[in-house]
Amino acid sequence: MRVLVPPAPAPRLFGVTDPYGDEQLVQLYDLDNPAGEDHAYYRALAEGTAKVLDFGCGTGLLTRSLVAPGREVIGIDPSSTMLGYARKQPGADAVTWIEGDHRVVEPTGDVDLVVSSGNTMMHVAQHADTVVALSAALRPGGRFAFESRNPAMRAWEQWTSEATYGERDTVAGHLKEWLELVEIADGRVVFDAHNVFEDGHDAVYRNVLYFRSADEITADLRAAGFSDVVVDGGWHGEPPAADSRLLVVRATK
Repeated sequence: MRVLVPPAPAPRLFGVTDPYGDEQLVQLYDLDNPAGEDHAYYRALAEGTAKVLDFGCGTGLLTRSLVAPGREVIGIDPSSTMLGYARKQPGADAVTWIEGDHRVVEPTGDVDLVVSSGNTMMHVAQHADTVVALSAALRPGGRFAFESRNPAMRAWEQWTSEATYGERDTVAGHLKEWLELVEIADGRVVFDAHNVFEDGHDAVYRNVLYFRSADEITADLRAAGFSDVVVDGGWHGEPPAADSRLLVVRATK
């Protein structure tokens, strides 16, 4: 996934600066992150449900695809710019959009399914508190599903300017892009994403991701009241392995 950054300060996103505070860059998000196996996976989980919550919904590409007759769909995201874009897309009126983080999740106890795509949970610093809030929204037997990068793959080692440099023409003009690793400690990875615009301005966005092991994720889920925690190594039920790029998690309340 490309990391795009705005030319000006932006709101906060799960405790870090929101990289999508510029509307020109927001509209590139879906182009860089199109629907794929991940969206198909979450849509399959939503079959037969009456109420679905998309936590960290972003532009709402997945969220809007979850809409179905008789189903209530809620999208939550802390980026006002992302939500502003989402609200203007076809089918957006069928979704309830809410700005905020885990603190705006209502403990209704009637949600059938919570999904969190695009490695959203890796942006969350308060992981245990967030999992508790999402658990409170779910009914007994409801499910929470998300994915996270596998820390065993050490993806951050490839986040160098040499490995990530690229140029392309976009609606924001010609961009030169690359990543630079800043710090890693106890699973917390800090890196800078650079975007050099045509006028020579280099917009730098400092990103923070939290790499958690399957055991750490499972522990937080069980402490929040989830049972039957399943961690796969891919979108098709592959067993997790050291070389699995992703950890795909499902948990039942």
